[in-house]
Amino acid sequence: MSKSNHQQRRPQRKGKKKLTLSPAHKAKFTDMLQQLDLSFQDEKLLIQAFTHSSYVNEHRIRSVNDNERLEFLGDAVLELAVSQHLFKGFPTMSEGEMTKLRAAIVCEASLANLAEGLQFGDLVLLGKGEEMTGGRRRPALLADVFEAFIGALYLDSGMDKVYTFLSKTVYPKINQGAFSHMMDFKSQLQEHVQRDSLGTLHYEIVEEKGPAHSREFVSQVYLNEGVLGKGQGRSKKEAEQHAAQQAIMKLAEENER
Repeated sequence: MSKSNHQQRRPQRKGKKKLTLSPAHKAKFTDMLQQLDLSFQDEKLLIQAFTHSSYVNEHRIRSVNDNERLEFLGDAVLELAVSQHLFKGFPTMSEGEMTKLRAAIVCEASLANLAEGLQFGDLVLLGKGEEMTGGRRRPALLADVFEAFIGALYLDSGMDKVYTFLSKTVYPKINQGAFSHMMDFKSQLQEHVQRDSLGTLHYEIVEEKGPAHSREFVSQVYLNEGVLGKGQGRSKKEAEQHAAQQAIMKLAEENER
């Protein structure tokens, strides 16, 4: 055998493979971006955000191609974006209350719910072992993917694009009180009214609706004799909390005028 033939047949060194997607998986990413009205200049960042370490290890891809570094960055970006929204949107909320509410928003359970609502789990690249043990629906994994996606979006398009995405997916939930189980809006409103000597608060249940097994209550909170806020909930306490939250937002709007 000649030297040249030997060189030709010599097996190539086994190195780390490049991450490649099937046409079907690429189509899933395209559909997701269309639904969110987003685009990525760097497609590799998007794919990396959804690449779990188990997939990287199983396919002998470089470890830096998984989403852990993006998750680290996304965590910081998300905290800043949520902090700014709370600071601007809830001017009567104290530092302690903002800290508590932010923690409820960026906790694992909340982020996992957000990721699940966006069907991020269907896009994750997983190793077979992780797939077989239900990793695609594991809260910790979903929360990590959400943070990694935020990190990727920030690197690709900047902070304004992150704000735009959150204004469609997260900020409305904050404003609607989706995380208010961690907050006592009635106490917050009472403190604000007393601090500024605005008058006296009182609550009334003005409507009850729905069947006995699924009642819904509507509450109004009055400042002196005027309606300041209205809310509804599955219990009287929940309805009053939502009414208080709306009242806080109304007072904030009046302060900005």
